[in-house]
Amino acid sequence: MEKDNRIGDDRGKAVGMLLAHNILEKDFPRYDEIIEKHDSFYIGSDVFYSFLVRNGCWHIRQKQKNPKTLFENLEEARERILNGDFPEIMIRRFSDMLNYFGQAPIIVRSSSLLEDNFGNVFSGKYESIFCVNNGTHEQRLEDFLNAVKVIYASTMSREALAYRARRNVLEKDEQMALLVQRVSGSRYDNVFMSDLAGVGFSYNSYRWDEKIKPEAGMLRLVFGLGTRAVDRHDDDYTRIVALNAPEKKPEGSSGEVSGFTQKRVDSLNIEKNTLYTEYFTDIIKENTGIKTELFSVAEEYNGMKYKSINFDRMLQNSDFIKDMSGMLMKLRDAYGTQVDVEFAVNFREDGSYRINILQCRPQHVKKPVEISGKAPEIDESRLILKTNGGIVGQSRFVPVDRIIFVEPSVYGKLPEQEKYEIARMVGKLAHYEETEKNKTIMLLGPGRWGTKMPSLGVPVKFSEINTVSIICEIGVMHEGLTPDLSMGTHFFNDMVELDILYMGFFAFKKENILNEDFIRTLPDSFVEKMPEYEKWKSAIRVIDGDKLENGQKIYLAADSEKQTSAVYVE
Repeated sequence: MEKDNRIGDDRGKAVGMLLAHNILEKDFPRYDEIIEKHDSFYIGSDVFYSFLVRNGCWHIRQKQKNPKTLFENLEEARERILNGDFPEIMIRRFSDMLNYFGQAPIIVRSSSLLEDNFGNVFSGKYESIFCVNNGTHEQRLEDFLNAVKVIYASTMSREALAYRARRNVLEKDEQMALLVQRVSGSRYDNVFMSDLAGVGFSYNSYRWDEKIKPEAGMLRLVFGLGTRAVDRHDDDYTRIVALNAPEKKPEGSSGEVSGFTQKRVDSLNIEKNTLYTEYFTDIIKENTGIKTELFSVAEEYNGMKYKSINFDRMLQNSDFIKDMSGMLMKLRDAYGTQVDVEFAVNFREDGSYRINILQCRPQHVKKPVEISGKAPEIDESRLILKTNGGIVGQSRFVPVDRIIFVEPSVYGKLPEQEKYEIARMVGKLAHYEETEKNKTIMLLGPGRWGTKMPSLGVPVKFSEINTVSIICEIGVMHEGLTPDLSMGTHFFNDMVELDILYMGFFAFKKENILNEDFIRTLPDSFVEKMPEYEKWKSAIRVIDGDKLENGQKIYLAADSEKQTSAVYVE
């Protein structure tokens, strides 16, 4: 265990954070003025290895290098890790570290050999755990030890192992180290949080307006802790900022924007001793001193006045955009590739601020390319779908081998448990044959794919749909819910890595077309592929491109530069 020391041969979050600080300290003129110095400990992978051996997990670990035994004994390994123990000498060193931090909140983060490296992101595959660090020393030590065990156990999760197999890195030694960081922020009456946090990209893959320059970069901002910036929260929104045009909002006009603001805030609740989510209107009532004037705007609804999160004043009246842009460009040039950065920001009473760099890693970018071939004039009677806006990914003009269509009108009326059944069937259809990864498969369905809340979309796991090429979210689940571009989240990073094209169908845009009547006239292969689930034939349709009449095919023409797409039969 080391503090403020070099990492040696290990990589991951620890090296990314330290390298970013070193680069900026050398080349960014405002480093001393606005960058908050990191305060962290590094726990090496030798502790992880010793723990596995001590608690009888080493033989299971070795099995995971073989695809044939990859998933054997996972539950046994998890139980052994979560109920395992550390040698007394290591517990004393952990105890000394907690004495250093006192009762300041900390976060324990995975920092593995392969994680956040060139070629493999492992985005969201391993855990990071907040410790409020409140209570007696014994209680705080127990909470910390439990956090470490949860992270160690996540190395043997099915999701993480499937990712390693897909990236062909099973044989590489996945050395799990840890980065323990003091949480950046302020204590209020009963919560601890930063003023704002987010993710910054040196390259903007989503050009929703012609004035936006992709090479200028973008930010995904949230009020409070940054967990809401990197995790996809199904019924809430974040602020997307193009660094060369911060006034441009993806949602469109001011009338369209008002409903698409962040409603809830993540903070560390001191009394509950846990990470806690609360509505913004409630947290500012219960905690005095929270800086609302920079980040909110007064609104009125049905005669009632309230504050909603709005970053406009902060963006317009500070150098924050200029500083973030300068930092990202310096890091990009030093890395020799595009980068993404996680950060937290805290403002002082005089309007000055400090930026805490939490993580820096290479950004996986699929730059827009010109469409090969030219899409013909499309007869609207042969049009399946047409969108304007909400496209992230490479432009493409390709035949579509299969469309898996979840019927919005039927799905929305199903009980919750049956929606989970639909999600499992979608996963089976996406992996129907071993050759599915060579097919161009499109998912078309209501709400948000990958949601944890079935009332807001289809709750598939990413590993169930990792064979698809196109994901389209139809914003028709309920009033006020729209597709979520999710840029900067773990879900989004997985899509970028696999070059999956994202399309959002915004129902409020008059130029958008979803021709459900035409879809229902096309041959449906669902019952043929899954006869045992015939009762669900009204909820899912499977349209195979090679089963259309008269040799017709399904095509996708998507232009990410112009933000237009069409799916049609020709």
